[in-house]
Amino acid sequence: MAPDGHLTILYRGPLASCDYDCPYCPFAKRRDDPGRLRADRAALDRFTAWVAAQDHPVSVLFTPWGEGVVRSWYRRALVELSHLPHVRRVAIQTNLSHRTSWTSDADPARLALWATFHPGQVPYERFLGKARDLVERGIRYSVGIVGQPEHLEDARRLRADLPAHVYLWVNAAEGRSYTDAEAADWTALDPLFGHSRDPHPSLGRACRTGDDVISVDGDGTVRRCHFVPAVLGNLYDGTFRAGLRPRPCPLDVCDCHIGYVHLEPLGLYDVFAGGILERIPNLA
Repeated sequence: MAPDGHLTILYRGPLASCDYDCPYCPFAKRRDDPGRLRADRAALDRFTAWVAAQDHPVSVLFTPWGEGVVRSWYRRALVELSHLPHVRRVAIQTNLSHRTSWTSDADPARLALWATFHPGQVPYERFLGKARDLVERGIRYSVGIVGQPEHLEDARRLRADLPAHVYLWVNAAEGRSYTDAEAADWTALDPLFGHSRDPHPSLGRACRTGDDVISVDGDGTVRRCHFVPAVLGNLYDGTFRAGLRPRPCPLDVCDCHIGYVHLEPLGLYDVFAGGILERIPNLA
């Protein structure tokens, strides 16, 4: 645990539905039935109440399989958590398909958004307008895109049109290898693309997950991260705390930013100082 007890939580509830049908995403255009939506809402309310009751610093990143911001309970949770004095940061991964006006109810010092632009799913100007609106509202956010060849021109346009201080990240497309020339094109837009280009060897390497970073699902099951199935305990009965300790990664490789950012040998806590959850680097 951190000296001050600070705990970073990646939360993913039952929600699996999304309003987009990106061909590179296995969860595109899923629809949750009313029962699953009720279960997701109840699980999120329970989690939010748990965070509110803590007496140590907490940061939260919501990583739903689907799109959370279109659901009122996620917007409410983000706003409520942003006003808690012991919550350092609350962030969510989102496609920005919902209006952005709700962010005015949140504390901009604590709320942040990890936004992704999906060409072909939303008109370019609509997405750009929402991104610019977030700047006017004083909300911290990053914007990203998947590094598919057909997305390169959209990414260049986005980099030119976004305010200079907004970080544009590029995720390597799953299963794609990049030539040096291709990687150079993406690195010109995202100077940190090299971290995403290839999976990181992780077996036996020190990682913060399972110590001061944990993954929590809808019923409170705690794992060290989204990618390691071993259970550490449960959030709500407190059994997870006995399992928190520094430990090496048990997997051969780590190829997702929300995982490898916590690998200590990579030094990304220094690169993303102050913006770990929302993927905003300190490039000054």
